[in-house]
Amino acid sequence: MASGVTKTSTPNGYPMKAQLQIIVLSAKLKENRKNWFGPSPYVEVTVDGQSKKTEKCNNTHSPKWKQPLTVIVTPFSKLVFRVWSHQTLKSDVLLGMATLDVSDTLKSNDMKISEVVQTLQLCADRDQSDVVGALSVCLDGMTVDSEAFAAADHSTSNGNSQPNGDPAVRPSRDSSPAVDGVEQRSSPSGRRSVSSSGSPSVSSRPLRPPRPSRPPPPTPHRPASSPASSSNSSAPTDGSDGQSGSDTPVRTSASAAPESSPSTGSDRISTPPSGAAPSGPPPSSAPVANAPTVPAVNAGPLPHGWEQRVDQNGRLYFVDHVEKRTSWERPEPLPPGWERRVDQMGRVYFVDHMTRTTTWQRPTMETVRNYEQWQHQRSQLQGAMQQFNQRFIFGDPVSAAQNKEFDPLGPMPHGWEKRTDTNGRVYFVHHPTRATQWEDPRTQGLLNDKPLPEGWEMRFTVDGIPYFVDHNRRATTYIDPRTGKSSLENGPQITYVRDFKAKVQYFRFWCQQLSMPQHIKITVTRKTLFEDSFQQIMSFNAQDLRRRLWIIFPGEEGLDYGGVAREWFFLLSHEVLNPMYCLFEYAGKDNYCLQINPASYINPDHLKYFRFIGRFIAMALFHGKFIDTGFSLPFYKRMLNKPLALKDLESIDPEFYNSLMWIKDNDIEECGLEMFFSVDKEILGEVSTHELKPDGGELQVTEENKEEYIRLVAEWRMSRGVEEQTQAFFEGFNEVLPQQYLQYFDAKELEVMLCGMQEIDLGDWQRSTIYRHYARSSKQIVWFWQFIKEMDNEKRMRLLQFVTGTCRLPVGGFADLMGSNGPQKFCIEKVGKENWLPRSHTCFNRLDLPPYKSYEQMKEKLMFAIEETEGFGQE
Repeated sequence: MASGVTKTSTPNGYPMKAQLQIIVLSAKLKENRKNWFGPSPYVEVTVDGQSKKTEKCNNTHSPKWKQPLTVIVTPFSKLVFRVWSHQTLKSDVLLGMATLDVSDTLKSNDMKISEVVQTLQLCADRDQSDVVGALSVCLDGMTVDSEAFAAADHSTSNGNSQPNGDPAVRPSRDSSPAVDGVEQRSSPSGRRSVSSSGSPSVSSRPLRPPRPSRPPPPTPHRPASSPASSSNSSAPTDGSDGQSGSDTPVRTSASAAPESSPSTGSDRISTPPSGAAPSGPPPSSAPVANAPTVPAVNAGPLPHGWEQRVDQNGRLYFVDHVEKRTSWERPEPLPPGWERRVDQMGRVYFVDHMTRTTTWQRPTMETVRNYEQWQHQRSQLQGAMQQFNQRFIFGDPVSAAQNKEFDPLGPMPHGWEKRTDTNGRVYFVHHPTRATQWEDPRTQGLLNDKPLPEGWEMRFTVDGIPYFVDHNRRATTYIDPRTGKSSLENGPQITYVRDFKAKVQYFRFWCQQLSMPQHIKITVTRKTLFEDSFQQIMSFNAQDLRRRLWIIFPGEEGLDYGGVAREWFFLLSHEVLNPMYCLFEYAGKDNYCLQINPASYINPDHLKYFRFIGRFIAMALFHGKFIDTGFSLPFYKRMLNKPLALKDLESIDPEFYNSLMWIKDNDIEECGLEMFFSVDKEILGEVSTHELKPDGGELQVTEENKEEYIRLVAEWRMSRGVEEQTQAFFEGFNEVLPQQYLQYFDAKELEVMLCGMQEIDLGDWQRSTIYRHYARSSKQIVWFWQFIKEMDNEKRMRLLQFVTGTCRLPVGGFADLMGSNGPQKFCIEKVGKENWLPRSHTCFNRLDLPPYKSYEQMKEKLMFAIEETEGFGQE
């Protein structure tokens, strides 16, 4: 904590200044229903010409800063707190203001301010009686001598002192820079002239302006022998320096004659040159009764080339002999690793030996710390973006050659060739005319075929003969379910194979069938990405969103051949799915997957936003782009129109799931539990009762009907209060991409389609794995890693999904995996017998691996677990 002791150091006993630390804690602002996003408030503290600001809090009426601000105050200063709302496209809006008198706070705390918490009422700027909220601050670090304070307070009440603690300025025309109570600052050249009326005016002679960052010490007394001074007024003799109420110093000319001719019409002020202080007492017509006492000097050493001095009024100032300038503020030493140098032109610059860079600005510990924080955040964002760009759906590097094996449209027409550019985009070349185009010539002018029934998929044999896969019954046939006709009479039966790659290629084929020619331009700015994207996407016809995307960031020259659109999907998904907007929320305390927030209704236009997000997610699937964050498992099942099971509740609320399982496994009548077919829900502090069935509040749960109760309460928990939001989401989704085209995927495959997967580092996986009741040299562990090495990346991803619940890794890899209790590494535990199947505990990233007797047995059991995750004991 900053601390300072205020002592008397002037002949009249006026208190000196001290540092005061202000910790801006929080605020409670009056809500405005018209603005759903809420303000972005920050606090500005002003006192005696100083101004300090906190950081802004985004979109909240209850901001919390806990940010310390240090200011220089006197016992008679008044702190002014202003709460502003940051605006992106226009000037900031003042929400409220409050004032705090330091002297009143000192009197109420025995002349010592030490961790004093104050709650201030915020009032409107125009109407002080209109209370718009409250602001909580903590003051610390100021102690005042009670006798000196009483003397200064008495002098202040008699009109001999200014409110900021400086001596009062006597009414004089030319002996003071203040005229009629209005402060007049010196010109940049530091030269003043006095008109015939005695009021100061700025000289018109051009001089080199001083450095504005370091003000010089104040001007000494004006000589009594000056013609203008002797003719109009007398010089002050009470120790005042002729300054105004502000402590802002006035820079004067480096040298001036003590006297000047009246015909010049100007009055030169005698002052020591910049960088030097007067060695003796200032010239004055009246002797000084009491020499000023030297204030307490900070024991810390000054930087090289700096000197501390005291003017005739007892005030400290500091001289920089290198740059020949002065300053009221005590200079801070350079941070470690920095050095000050002077170039050939006499300009001072600073060298950072750590990064081998230079700058004109003098670095401080605060600026270096802020730069390091900014650089750390920037590196995190770049790391996340780099990891995002490395995602893929299926990871065979030789996909270019293998993709030719599966082409549902058949061979290219005569004279046409299919090629791929450096960005992975497919285009088509017509050699007779030497022209290229994005559209496939085989699909131009063709009508879209009728889609297959739910759960069906069309594939092709190596000979190009179409056949159909029924994923509902896990069977294949040559008979088209839409027409009943067979593509091959008495054709051979094909074995059912779960081929994710074939599913993706078939989905891409149908997206190509639905695509529209030409492109669509979307122009957005980075600062208002959410608002611009919402306005433009909702203004387009949904069919137009199937055209090739052309994303434009104003002021950034470049052509979008896929990379700009990929960045747009990443940045926009990071915005629209941000829980701070109250549209989505995390599925659990330890689960960072998203689900719809029941409290989103506080925005009257929330259904429009969910329709926009539905369009956006459908565009990501249709155009083969990835989003930054994924959804919960039940939400993916809703996207696939698949029924939810009780087991799905475990992935979003394990405690609620365990309580339902306890009810299912125990006799509730013996336990004396009185439960009814109704539940209580709390949204934004409001508790309401929801009946699971008509008159459920009167119907008690018994052993006979508890199965129905468990089913109803599980359905309510997974869809509580979000029916309208879900309907709006799928309304926008189906406008771009009908849900029936996703029917042959399961929930985990849809997550990979939407979020992608990254190359799994096997070495990092092994290094970050811990074992329970196994050793690293156990034969089961050796077999396990041998099995992982033989798998392709898709199978590794499915195993990762089986154990952790997601195919995505944190930025730091396996070492940063999170569990229910914080960081939780991948764990393999010895559990069960050799005839058991593997089990997973997704909350703890743990795999229960039985002690199998052979490698073949382990491989068979693990492959079965990877393919059939439903029904196992996942927790």
